[in-house]
Amino acid sequence: MADVEKETQDKMQQAVDHAREDLSTIRTGRAHPAMFNRLNADYYGAPTPLQQLATFNSPDPRTMLITPFDRSAIAAIEKTIREADLGVNPSNDGNSIRVVMPQLTEERRKEYIKLAKSKAEDARIAVRNIRRHAIDSLKKLEKSSEISEDELARAEKSMDTTTKKYVEAIDELLKNKEAELSEV
Repeated sequence: MADVEKETQDKMQQAVDHAREDLSTIRTGRAHPAMFNRLNADYYGAPTPLQQLATFNSPDPRTMLITPFDRSAIAAIEKTIREADLGVNPSNDGNSIRVVMPQLTEERRKEYIKLAKSKAEDARIAVRNIRRHAIDSLKKLEKSSEISEDELARAEKSMDTTTKKYVEAIDELLKNKEAELSEV
């Protein structure tokens, strides 16, 4: 029973971490390297994460300076960023790529908030599904007489408390992202 609870908490924590990562990829008015986390450039025929191809510096809040380790990768990195639907237009000077974040319009902010809410809801659903699977596992243990009805009831209450804690963590992430997106 303790194994099921521990495994459930680990999976729920992974769901929260995944939600945090998903929300960090939604761009705000500021430049940050997390925007490029999911992008892969075609480097010598293999899709390679941008973090393995370049360094990321932010000289000011709305500019990202990407300096490739290998100058021959500049064109591939620039093409990847341009095609990524980040709403930016990269430019290169032969040594590095400069990405300037345009000011977000009100309409774009609303779109991003809607996207953030969708990603948060997906994470909440994942947490609830983990809870459901854990309770099913506990009910199987109860049917096979490995645990009593009282232990099952206590474990279900514990699962409900744990689920609530992780859903609240996701809600807090969403609230912070909404505040970040609303900031002008």
